[in-house]
Amino acid sequence: MTGKKIPSDILIIMGLMLFTGTFVLTPGLSETMLRNTLGLPFVLFLPGYTLIAALFPAKSDLDGIERVALSFGLSIAIVPLIGLGLNYTPWGITTLPILISLSAFIFIMCGLAYLRRAKLPETEAFDFSLRAAALSLKAEIMENSESKLDRTLTVFLIISIILSVATLAFIVVSPKEGEHFTEFYLLGSEGKADNYSIKYFLGESGTVTVGVINHEYRAVNYTMELKLENESLSIPENVKHITLAHNETWEEPVIFTPAFEGKNMKLEFLLYNESEKNTPYRDLHLWIDVNKTEATDDLRIQERGQL
Repeated sequence: MTGKKIPSDILIIMGLMLFTGTFVLTPGLSETMLRNTLGLPFVLFLPGYTLIAALFPAKSDLDGIERVALSFGLSIAIVPLIGLGLNYTPWGITTLPILISLSAFIFIMCGLAYLRRAKLPETEAFDFSLRAAALSLKAEIMENSESKLDRTLTVFLIISIILSVATLAFIVVSPKEGEHFTEFYLLGSEGKADNYSIKYFLGESGTVTVGVINHEYRAVNYTMELKLENESLSIPENVKHITLAHNETWEEPVIFTPAFEGKNMKLEFLLYNESEKNTPYRDLHLWIDVNKTEATDDLRIQERGQL
């Protein structure tokens, strides 16, 4: 067993595993198309292939077509089970735990496959070769020793695998767009959608954190306007005009100063997009009270007198 070379298919798998991990963990590379291209076989093929390699180390155990078909099928069974296990751990089902768990599984199965093949004579141990795979595929289809039904099933299996891979590739290259919308929200003093300041006195400035998230699948130029009882309030230019790329978030405190007093007045936050500048695309509002400074002081004196 000592000195036996590592089979080429195991070397290829280990290389793909390390390459995929590098792209997933390296900032700036994790959102590229190559990450998805590497991630698909990493999730949908490698776990099943390495398990088959560990269970069936000999050439005679399974032919090439059966190994490929079972690799896809077992991967679809293995990955959800690993995900289910992670769901009950403190790490949960997130990118890094999934990457580590699948990599550990693939590495262990590769080690078992190597050990089991090393115990077999070199002529009997399975090893991957493009030439041998092509000859095996030709034999599966063309050999007359097989029945017509067997050859038909083999061709059907090959076509199914090709269509599955092509469908996955199409989904990765041309992902379906979801609903086009923009999130528009207000946050109170504690950074939550609650506990808004609604009591002001004349001349006092108020602050409300406003958030905008673009889910329009394109860059959008937004315009924001604040109105108190249909009267526009002055806000800074960097708040008034906002440009966001797809999936980009803008969240900033917006400072405003009520220009007149009143009770239960409607403070509106209006968001316009570039296609419709006269009708608000999104709108939010708060009901606020604005008192004179003197009136507020009188109220405090009355409250103290009652105490």
